[in-house]
Amino acid sequence: MKRDSNGLSLLRRGRKGLIHAIFSRMGLILVLLALQVFALFSVFQWFAGILPYILGGTALFTACMVLWLLNSAIDPTAKITWLIVIMLMPVFGALLFWYTQSDIGHRAVKARLSQLTEQTRGAIPQSPEVLEALAAENPGAAALARYIRRSGCYPVFDRTAVTFFPLGEDKWAEMLRQLERAERFIFLEYFIIDEGLMWGKVLDILERKAAAGVDVRVLYDGTCEFSTLPHDYPKRLRALGIQCKMFAPVAPLVSTHYNYRDHRKILVIDGHTAFNGGVNLADEYINHIQKHGHWKDTAVMVKGEAAKSFTLLFLQMWSIDVREPEFDRFLAGPVPTQEEERGWVLPYGDCPLDGDKVGERVYMDILNRAQRYVHIMSPYLILDGEMETALKFAAERGVEVCLILPGIPDKKVPYALAKTHYASLLASGVKLYEYTPGFVHAKVFVSDGREAVVGTINLDYRSLYHHFECATYLYGTACVPEIEADFQATLAKCRAVTPETVRHEKRSLKLMGALLKAVAPLM
Repeated sequence: MKRDSNGLSLLRRGRKGLIHAIFSRMGLILVLLALQVFALFSVFQWFAGILPYILGGTALFTACMVLWLLNSAIDPTAKITWLIVIMLMPVFGALLFWYTQSDIGHRAVKARLSQLTEQTRGAIPQSPEVLEALAAENPGAAALARYIRRSGCYPVFDRTAVTFFPLGEDKWAEMLRQLERAERFIFLEYFIIDEGLMWGKVLDILERKAAAGVDVRVLYDGTCEFSTLPHDYPKRLRALGIQCKMFAPVAPLVSTHYNYRDHRKILVIDGHTAFNGGVNLADEYINHIQKHGHWKDTAVMVKGEAAKSFTLLFLQMWSIDVREPEFDRFLAGPVPTQEEERGWVLPYGDCPLDGDKVGERVYMDILNRAQRYVHIMSPYLILDGEMETALKFAAERGVEVCLILPGIPDKKVPYALAKTHYASLLASGVKLYEYTPGFVHAKVFVSDGREAVVGTINLDYRSLYHHFECATYLYGTACVPEIEADFQATLAKCRAVTPETVRHEKRSLKLMGALLKAVAPLM
């Protein structure tokens, strides 16, 4: 079997696109559409005599479904998509709708995560003095902190050191240094792990630390089984003394659970040091290999009590199938504070099963409170009506809203869908730029020189609605100006998007975006 320069199976890489197509809602829609065409053809052939009754019944059923959808509590943008699906294929569309809304397959996971969230709601106490100090500095930021706290055990901390990494290779170098210092435990939770230089260096340290008695645990998303890792990889790591699990191995058509992926990127060392950001454990993230030009990504390292929140996030996911979780064991004990550090730090997670769109609401709150600017980096731009309105309204009231997006896309469909928003955003004064050297994978919001978010949350439906995500909210920390400086340095390498460049986009790209926009919430 042919292998690339890193020893990875080219066949396995080639299967990635096919697997994602088969195991997605879009793939299921295409299958059901084909079945409906076949069914309708059969009706015309075999039941010509009663065809008027069948068509009349179908029309009545469609009308009932449309009325039900219009009065449902579903997100308005998704509601439009489902209306289109029901109109195109009434019977099979309705079956697909009830299938995806029924919680089949992840009902138990939802109940277990809810139980774990309630069990740990007070595991990390919120210091009243810290919250009061933030409220005195900025009441709006304190209100946001109270909202995030409401959704789970996510306190806001002071006296926390935060290091910002403007590239994946910067994060990787510091990861290796910090891993070598681990004494008690190492927790890794990543969306993508791929064999190669980056993961190989990390794995060497993990193996040595596990042999020395350090508790090493690895959790990765089940899609890696089809795209980057062998199906028995957890067994291979356990042979090295490393505890390992896959989150939600893909099970086609058995459940809707495969649609909710673990998109988080978390590394926690001994409960006092944590890493978060967009950087996965694969060689393109450190530009050792280049798939789509230069890979622009970001991450942060948190030192102090705030790292406990990432310990808790990891343990909640790890404990889904654990009878007796070990929260107290890993959360107990003091963590050294960074007395000289100023500002506030708030790590948080977003769960797609609780109906609370924390990731999107944090972004919109920053947009709504901004006075001078909001600068954003995101690999994807597939917006619902609320987020698009928030971006436009901020620009229309005089805030400089500026987005950096990829110049070289990793996927054609998201790239085409992003461009469907360009004209509307530009008309409201939103500034758009594309990173000419390659692909932007960073997920960054920075506003007014005082607050920022660095994490895993993209501006697309998958991140905002369907994935488990996490991020770090920063207010007044020393690294916020560094994040803004990195944005400006990246901006210098970008080309501006204008109404003229939008008009001259390829017709095929415009057509693809226009056709797919109707079903974007399902992709």
